[in-house]
Amino acid sequence: MNTSNIEPPKLLEQVRGKIRLKHYSIRTEQAYVDWIKRYILHFDKRHPKDLGAAEVEQFLTHLAVHGKVAASTQNQAKSALLFLYKEILALELPWLDDVERAKTPKRLPVVLSQAEVQQILSHLEGTHHLIVSLLYGTGMRIMEALRLRVKDIDFARKEILIRDGKGYKDRITMLPLSLIAPLQAHIKRVKTVHEKDLNDGYGAVYMPFALNKKYPYAARDWSWQYIFPSGKLSVDPRATEEAPESRRHHIQDQAIQRAVRQAVMDAGLTKPATPHTFRHSFATHLLESGYDIRTVQELLGHSDVATTMIYTHVLNKGGRGVASPLDNL
Repeated sequence: MNTSNIEPPKLLEQVRGKIRLKHYSIRTEQAYVDWIKRYILHFDKRHPKDLGAAEVEQFLTHLAVHGKVAASTQNQAKSALLFLYKEILALELPWLDDVERAKTPKRLPVVLSQAEVQQILSHLEGTHHLIVSLLYGTGMRIMEALRLRVKDIDFARKEILIRDGKGYKDRITMLPLSLIAPLQAHIKRVKTVHEKDLNDGYGAVYMPFALNKKYPYAARDWSWQYIFPSGKLSVDPRATEEAPESRRHHIQDQAIQRAVRQAVMDAGLTKPATPHTFRHSFATHLLESGYDIRTVQELLGHSDVATTMIYTHVLNKGGRGVASPLDNL
């Protein structure tokens, strides 16, 4: 076959292909592609190979000064552009010293009391109640909970295996005893849905790291199914237009965000609590119960204990654990 007339893939298709080859998440793919588009449009659609470190610095500085973006947003844009130049264009950019850095505010995490956790949970029901209970009971991040597969929960050992957490690391956390029965009942209902999907000609779930090629039948296997599947089938965003594939993905995190926001309002709380707040509360309440910080670090999956140390500053002991002199009068 003559391949001389075949056009090379367009730039953004190359980016998507490289990201998928490296097994980055779909969210990372979408974010990187979006930032690269914005970078190209910022310089009047000039090709990035005709731009360089000076233009990258100018773009990142523009985000901080004029766009007033958060530091994390600027860092994400920087990562996307460095990925573009290193992985796609095979160009090494010098260290970007002249970038105007977006300010990183040093804020303490919002932490709920146990009474406040109970109040919020009392205004949630069904799957939303189960997921938020899991966040507080295990310290998982919301996407870690939503991406759980049936095989990741070991009821006999009362453990949950969290795969490919932040930093692509696996870790083990506890399975709260109070959630065993509700989870088993929930999984039983999910299995009924999966069996119906199989009968309807569907039932294949997304498989990470191209495992569907190594184990072509595993995608329909019960053990690989999401514990919290979506209520409807949807077309896989990574499927090709020539071969679209409908799957039952996991519940979207926005649904949990909305449910928690409404529950906080219904409970009459003024704290800006989100699903991630339950992870902060989990860590703080463990430290309050006397567990050592290394144990909490391991359960949270922090690489550095210094990250976990922030929770020592929000323990329920007043300002840095010091008694006010007013209370001694």
